[in-house]
Amino acid sequence: MYERILKQMWERVRTRQYVMTFHAEEEMADDNLSIFDIEHVVLTGKIVERQKDKKTKGWKYILEGKTISTGKAVVVGKLSITGKLVIITVYKI
Repeated sequence: MYERILKQMWERVRTRQYVMTFHAEEEMADDNLSIFDIEHVVLTGKIVERQKDKKTKGWKYILEGKTISTGKAVVVGKLSITGKLVIITVYKI
């Protein structure tokens, strides 16, 4: 359903055109996830939901995918006006 957005997110990860929010970095550490896990979730995952951000009114996307260690995790991200992927938060499922 969101194939075009997902492909853009894949490209941003492959070319290292993404940024992590401080909150995402904290959550990543709390759940013992590495940056490689996060990249793998985006590259293997699917968009399961689209939400309107309450503050910015822009769209953010919830991706579910596999981590390096065969676990599953969620990445919440959006495409910024600068063209980068902004990873808002992450968590294990």
